[in-house]
Amino acid sequence: MKPSRVEYLSLRGRRQALRRWGPAEAPPLVLLHGWMDVAASFQFVVDALSREWSVLAPDWRGFGDSQENRGPYWFADYLGDLDAMLDSLFPRQAVPLVGHSMGGNVACLYAGLRPQRISHLVSLEGFGINDMVPAQAPERLSAWLDQLAAPPSLHAYADRTALASRLRRDNPRLTPARAEFLATHLGRVDDDGSVKWAGDPWHKAASPLLYRLEEAKACWRRVQAPTLWVRGAETSFLKRFHIDEGDYRERLGCFASAREAVVADAGHMLHHDAPEAVAALLESFITA
Repeated sequence: MKPSRVEYLSLRGRRQALRRWGPAEAPPLVLLHGWMDVAASFQFVVDALSREWSVLAPDWRGFGDSQENRGPYWFADYLGDLDAMLDSLFPRQAVPLVGHSMGGNVACLYAGLRPQRISHLVSLEGFGINDMVPAQAPERLSAWLDQLAAPPSLHAYADRTALASRLRRDNPRLTPARAEFLATHLGRVDDDGSVKWAGDPWHKAASPLLYRLEEAKACWRRVQAPTLWVRGAETSFLKRFHIDEGDYRERLGCFASAREAVVADAGHMLHHDAPEAVAALLESFITA
């Protein structure tokens, strides 16, 4: 595996962990992980890159080694954290931005809000979620009040081997070696010796705010960077969020310069299932 190192930045008054691969003088490549994931999860893709890159991947707030809220999370804070990170690291440079799942949704919104900051945009299975309507507000707000009274928790595993087994049950495409590596970074040893997910349980709390697809589309239409949407041929993401093929095409059509790629033999976690294919797509797209 290509070696990585972890640095810590102070962003917006918080401790932010940042994982780096490659020499600092190489061309930059910024990777954004998904929900309940960590920056180290991109290791397999980084290993498959054929060129030399300065790869940077933050642990989002409340994930991995970054500071937790220990309370509710707000989606807009991810945009603020990303903006502060790029201002700190690349104050006068547009960079290629790649995000998986939640990270892809953050990347697509950010590229519309700060179009001058992004040279290339790649979304790995981050295509927005199902639209919500005002009639859903009472149920969402009631659930929010219930969560404040009874905060969410995370399951504990006997050890990292048990966590690795769980990862393979959730994704049978994972090899034992990759599952073991991921368990090392996704698991955190608790005081009692058990292993818990390296994420704040509050990430499991549903937001009281409704997701409005048209607002996301308005941001997407402002994106100026060449855009690549990548999905796994066997993804469950679209079905989970009730996105049919027509809806998917309408979303992709919001981007001024966009194309799509489909990765064979891969599901939603395509950076774990087919990292070689994902790495080849990234390099071909960004260097074209």
